[in-house]
Amino acid sequence: MRPTDIAQDVLNQLVPLSALNSGNRHALLAKAIVLTPLAGEVVFSAGDDDGRSLYLIAGELILKRKGSADRKIESGTPEADHPIDPDSPRSWQARAVTDCQLLSIDAKTMDIMLTWDQEASAYDVVDVTDDINDEQDWMMRMLSNQAFYEVPPANIHAVFTRMQSVGVKAGDVVIRQGQPGDFFYAVQEGRCNVIRETPRQPNGIKLAELGPGDSFGEEALLSNAPRNATVTMLTDGELMRLAKADFDSLLKAPSIETLNLEQARKKTTEGARWLDVRLPSEFAKARVKGALNVPLFYLRKKSAELDPDVPYIVYCDSGRRSSAGAYLLKERGFEAYVLEGGLAGASKRASD
Repeated sequence: MRPTDIAQDVLNQLVPLSALNSGNRHALLAKAIVLTPLAGEVVFSAGDDDGRSLYLIAGELILKRKGSADRKIESGTPEADHPIDPDSPRSWQARAVTDCQLLSIDAKTMDIMLTWDQEASAYDVVDVTDDINDEQDWMMRMLSNQAFYEVPPANIHAVFTRMQSVGVKAGDVVIRQGQPGDFFYAVQEGRCNVIRETPRQPNGIKLAELGPGDSFGEEALLSNAPRNATVTMLTDGELMRLAKADFDSLLKAPSIETLNLEQARKKTTEGARWLDVRLPSEFAKARVKGALNVPLFYLRKKSAELDPDVPYIVYCDSGRRSSAGAYLLKERGFEAYVLEGGLAGASKRASD
């Protein structure tokens, strides 16, 4: 079985995978794998640090940990909608009770995509262009480009504000092979050809035809290498572009103070409040006692309802979404901190 063969109604129940837009979900599933342990096989052991999020799609597992009662998980139950033992490294041993199927996803990539998704969902696209519709959502497609994965979460929103709109005509050469690269492009409207010249094919070989949502030129962001292909417009259109200088500046993380678990708890005794920026479905599964839940994509709207005199300790699972949330609050004059490593990091330190 391939991940793309899993029934849509099953995928729609998986938290937080189901919160991703369809483009990012498809990109993530394309890199996922399905594990098929037989009854009696160990899926993972306590202390394993594989960096994967595992969802039980079919079958039954038993989780064992020294000093804790055994836990059974059956597919199709609410507990199976969440990653199994998401701690890194693992806190439990998982053994298949029956033959099982597990969806295995890279946890870091999913977390990055989730952060991008929630930031983009909160962003007012009218500030950039008035002509985007659901079928031509260049932003969402752009987010799956790995060139952007190292942008600090707090700078994600700035990516879109730095992008420029450029009108193009059929026949325009946007980038030319061999020339230095200084911009990354995302196609908002129109179509273009990607051609590469070789010694044996001086007239060029067609590599691809790109349309709305596709992007090109990412090598300009990642290195000083010359363009490796020529991109020519087939139709009139509109491109969004990001300069390499802007991208380089966005790689530098803004100053946000992080607190370890002990420091955070001390802050709460002095009047600070916990602020959970995960999805409500994640919050319902596990949370810090007394925390407020304002998902990242909703934080811009809800920040006006928060008490400006109260310091907030922002957290998520890993620290990515909370970094973006804390930066947003600091921009609005709040005193905000990030829980170092998120809930996963706090859980790991608590068990050490």
